[in-house]
Formats: sequence, C-alpha cells, structure tokens
Amino acid sequence: MAAPRENVNLLFKLYCLAVMTLVAAAYTVALRYTRTSDKELYFSTTAVCITEVIKLFLSVGILAKETGNLGRFKASLRENVLGSPKELMKLSVPSLVYAVQNNMAFLALSNLDAAVYQVTYQLKIPCTALCTVLMLNRTLSKLQWISVFMLCGGVILVQWKPAEATKVMVEQNPLLGFGAIAIAVLCSGFAVLASVGGLYTSIVVKYTDNIMKGFSAAAAIVLSTIASVMLFGLQITLTFALGTLLVCVSIYLYGLPRQDTTSIQQGETSSKERASGV
Repeated sequence: MAAPRENVNLLFKLYCLAVMTLVAAAYTVALRYTRTSDKELYFSTTAVCITEVIKLFLSVGILAKETGNLGRFKASLRENVLGSPKELMKLSVPSLVYAVQNNMAFLALSNLDAAVYQVTYQLKIPCTALCTVLMLNRTLSKLQWISVFMLCGGVILVQWKPAEATKVMVEQNPLLGFGAIAIAVLCSGFAVLASVGGLYTSIVVKYTDNIMKGFSAAAAIVLSTIASVMLFGLQITLTFALGTLLVCVSIYLYGLPRQDTTSIQQGETSSKERASGV
C-alpha cells in the first residue's frame, strides 16, 4: 500500500519542478519581450504594485479557505496581523527589499537578454551563502565553496563578451543592466534570510529538495536561452556557452546533500573504546 503514496509524492514533486521551471523561464522571457517592445512602455512600479495586490488577494482567499468561516477568518486576521504590530513591522523590511529587487529585475531585463539575465542572476546563490556564513554563522562544505567560485567564474565568462540579440532594436545599456542585477542579487541574499517570498515558492521549498531546485534553475536557463534565440535572435558565443555550463554544474554541486559524518564519528569512537578495553 506504500507504493501508490510514493508514486503520488513523486508525481507531485515532478509537477512542482515543472511548474517552477516554466514559471522562472516564462517570467524572464515575457518580461524581456514586453520591455523591448517598440510600443509605449508601462511603468515597472505599476506592474510590481499590481503583482503584490494580486498576491494579497490570493493570500486572503487561501486564509479564508483554511479558516472555514467568517468568524475564524476575522479572528485569525486580528490575532496574526492587526494584533501583532511588531511582527508586521518586521515583515515590512523584507517586503521593501523585495519591492526594490523586483523593480531592479525590470530595469535589468530592459538592458540585458533574458538568457544573460538568467545566468547572471544565479549570483544570488553565492550572495545568500555569504550572508548565511557572515550573519548566521553557518558553514559551507568544501564542495559548496568550490561551486560558489565556479559559479562566479561562469558569470564572468558570460559577461566577458555578452551575447547579442539581433532582433532587439531598442537602445540598451548592458552596464546599467548588470548594475541592476547586482542590486537585485544583494536584495535577494538579504531577503532570503528574512523570509521566503512568493506563494508558490513556499510550496516548492516544502516539497522539493536542493537537487530538484538546482535542476529547475538550470532547466530555466536552458529554456530562456532557447526562447531568446527564437524570439530575440540571440547569438550564442563560446564564452556564453562555457559560462552557462559552469553555472549549471555549480548549481547542481551546491545543492548536493552534505555527508552526515555523525554516525561515522560515533562508530570510530565506539571502536576506539572497545580497542582500549573500556
């Protein structure tokens, strides 16, 4: 009877993986397409605001469904939101950071190709890693440190001679785009320490492991590259291909589970005690 449940869990994980990959790739490509259109551009701040309003309504709807009735819904709002002003103020900090991050994403994709953006934005991994080491006193394995430096090297290769999109006719400033990504990466590293943003991200974090999330990020890069070639006429260079490969491999290596040496150490201690006759 356990097999069907395992199959359901596996299918659900694959569903989360597929949706996470498609959302990441489609968001980047769609945003790039709308920001390079020859028509009148919309305000990025308006788009960010509308997105947050939609997330607010979705959150309220989910809460209403979980509570079951109007009385418990009001009580939950009163207890967790209106009755906790300090907690609400704490949440406002990552909210402000996410607002800056999202606006920087619009600015970056106005000046960089979607594929270049996807690769470069993976700098959020070493940024978050450094934040956890410096602020939370956590340690990284040797393999994780190697993957961090490998990822940075891959991004340097991608930015060394950025791939050009022949079908994009609007004026762009790659330096400005990279600066916007740098700010977004810093915001991402800080915001991860404070809270997990996004409704779907919370489900993904709960039901998928690091390897699946790493595979999703690599797959999103590949999909974005294919879409950029087809939609924007992206010309893939050797440095871009090598840099992208390095980033994808480093994401996979960083997400590998760390070896648990507790049982090994306990076994060695027991062996020493038996050898000494204790």
